[in-house]
Amino acid sequence: MLARGAGIVTCRQRPGTAKGTLFITLEDETGLTNVIVRPELIERQRRALLGARLLGVYGQISRQGQVVHLIAGRVVDHSAMLGLLDVHSRDFH
Repeated sequence: MLARGAGIVTCRQRPGTAKGTLFITLEDETGLTNVIVRPELIERQRRALLGARLLGVYGQISRQGQVVHLIAGRVVDHSAMLGLLDVHSRDFH
């Protein structure tokens, strides 16, 4: 199922056991979105993935039981829309 989402980047993780996959958590007024980014997309869109404070994601929904993920196919850095709002994510901890 195709989907899109956007939110403040609250966390980025790249576990050593994930074969280069990046996990991003987005937050908006409705809750959290778990985003999975495969290595091929990281290579193409590294700047947006690692630098955005407000990120738009286009991709596909993946359901595993009650856990829902958005598998990223394309991302867009919307950070300029935040203006001077001070936003920080917890990256790679």
